[in-house]
Amino acid sequence: MTRFPVAVRALVTAIAAVLAVASASATARATPEPKAPGNFVALRTVDPTILQEIRYFTAHNFVGEPVDGYRQPLCILTRPAAEALHKAQTKLLRKGYTLKVYDCYRPQRAVDHFVRWAKDLDDQRMKAEFYPQVDKTRLFTDGYIAEKSGHSRGSTMDLTIVRLPAWPTRPFVPGEPLVSCHAPKAERFPDNSVDMGTGFDCFDTLAHTDDPRIAGEQRANRQLLKGTLEALGFVNLAEEWWHYTYKPEPYPDTYFDFPVSLKSLTKSH
Repeated sequence: MTRFPVAVRALVTAIAAVLAVASASATARATPEPKAPGNFVALRTVDPTILQEIRYFTAHNFVGEPVDGYRQPLCILTRPAAEALHKAQTKLLRKGYTLKVYDCYRPQRAVDHFVRWAKDLDDQRMKAEFYPQVDKTRLFTDGYIAEKSGHSRGSTMDLTIVRLPAWPTRPFVPGEPLVSCHAPKAERFPDNSVDMGTGFDCFDTLAHTDDPRIAGEQRANRQLLKGTLEALGFVNLAEEWWHYTYKPEPYPDTYFDFPVSLKSLTKSH
């Protein structure tokens, strides 16, 4: 008569363990994702003519895979930044160009993904394109990777100019041969951007906006982007020709972590 109670106790214990796991899973599922404040918008609702090629939603970036937090290929910005970008687009359209954004708001979880990648020195799969002349051990020291990004505050974007009519950029095929981001434009990945002297996210001093080695048409293209945006309150990061922040920022000290998704926006878009 002693074996039955033992078996019952074992069964009860097993059931309790299953229920505990199920309860924990349900709690995890029920935890709501963070939401954006009300003055964050999808750029396309402010200006649907600006092209969007959100690189971190794809594998065509220095990490070599879609980045954490990018649920949709979508540009999200604070409304003041989006409206200023719309004014810049209006000016460029008159000259036969359009803006194209590569990245806008970036959640903190994406920045954390970059940090984990940078610490994994064995992962060199995208080196040949994005950092061919930089040792990965120096990415933090040289400022290419940091634990915080202005993008997470919602008023910073990475962008370029495309001459109209704009032909789409072909999809990147993971595993395809890589070409250095500072090779001549005809040899680099076929981005529909005008020639800026390097590709986007090129970890190299040639990407510095006013690098003296960039001349002629390449310099003129950088200055067209810079002059157009600075006249409307944007500030360029000197080390990256594509990186601009709208000032004053609504959230200068807040680093958000809501996913890049329409569901993150508190208002319907």
